[in-house]
Amino acid sequence: MQCLHPGGLHRLGYWEWGDPQCDDVVVCLHGLTRQGRDFDVLAQALQGRRRVVCPDLPGRGESEWLDNPALYQPPQYVADMVTLLARLNARRLAWVGTSLGGLVGILLAALCASPITRLVLNDIGPALDPRGLMRIAGYVGQQMRFATPEEAAAALWRISQGFGPHTPEQWMALTRPMLRPDGDGWRLHYDPALSQPFSASNAQTLAAAEALMWSAYDQITAPTLVLRGADSDILNVQTAHAMTQRGPRARLVQWPGVGHAPTLVQDEQVATVRDFLLS
Repeated sequence: MQCLHPGGLHRLGYWEWGDPQCDDVVVCLHGLTRQGRDFDVLAQALQGRRRVVCPDLPGRGESEWLDNPALYQPPQYVADMVTLLARLNARRLAWVGTSLGGLVGILLAALCASPITRLVLNDIGPALDPRGLMRIAGYVGQQMRFATPEEAAAALWRISQGFGPHTPEQWMALTRPMLRPDGDGWRLHYDPALSQPFSASNAQTLAAAEALMWSAYDQITAPTLVLRGADSDILNVQTAHAMTQRGPRARLVQWPGVGHAPTLVQDEQVATVRDFLLS
C-alpha cells in the first residue's frame, strides 16, 4: 500500500492472516529493528477468529526505506498506521504492540474517536528505562553480514538475550525473516539510518517525549493489557505498576526469566494475549 510522507510517497508492506472479509481485526506492530513476521505464531493462534494484520514499518521488512532518516519517528509511523487502518475498514480493532509498536499503539489509542477497542502493550510504557536505551544504542544501525543463517541466528541471539529462552527452531524462525541474501552470504535487513533519530535523543528530548506519552496514555479508554518481562531493562517495574493505576488502569502480566521483550511465541504468552483479545 502507498503511504504519504513529507515530500513524497512510500510503499508499506504488511502480512495478513485469516479471513480477509472478517471485520474483527487485530493489528500487530513490531519493535525498533524487527518486522511483521515476528507475529507468525500469534497470528496463527488468532486467525480462526480474527483477521490479523502485521505491518512492516518503513525501513524494515518488505516496506520501503525513507530518504530522510529524521522521519523514522512515531509521528510518521502513526500516520502510516492511520492509512493502514482506513484500508482495513475494521468494525472492531485490537492492537498488539511490542516495544516501539506499543508506543505507536498508545498514540493511536489516545486519539479522539480512536477505533482501537483493545490494546496490548508488550514490554513498553510511557517512560523508558535509560539502561535499556543505552543497551539498544550499542547495536542499533550496525551493518551486519553473515556467512550462513545459523551464524546470523547466533549473532542476533547474543544481542537478544532479553527475549528469553527459545528452542533453536523458534529462534531460527524469528531470525530468517530478518535476513536477505548478499552475494555468497547474508545481511541483516533494515535501514541502518533508522538509528539516527534514536541516537540523537538527549535527556531533554526524552523527558519531553515521556511527558507526551503519559499524557496520551491517560487519554486511553480501551481495555489494556500490559505484558512485561520480569527482567526488562526498558519497562521498569515502577512504570508498569503506574500503568495499572492511571489512564486505562491496565492489567499487568509479568513473566520470569524474560527481559525486553517477550516474543509472544511461547505457549503461555500466546494464550495470555489470545484470551485477552477474544474475551
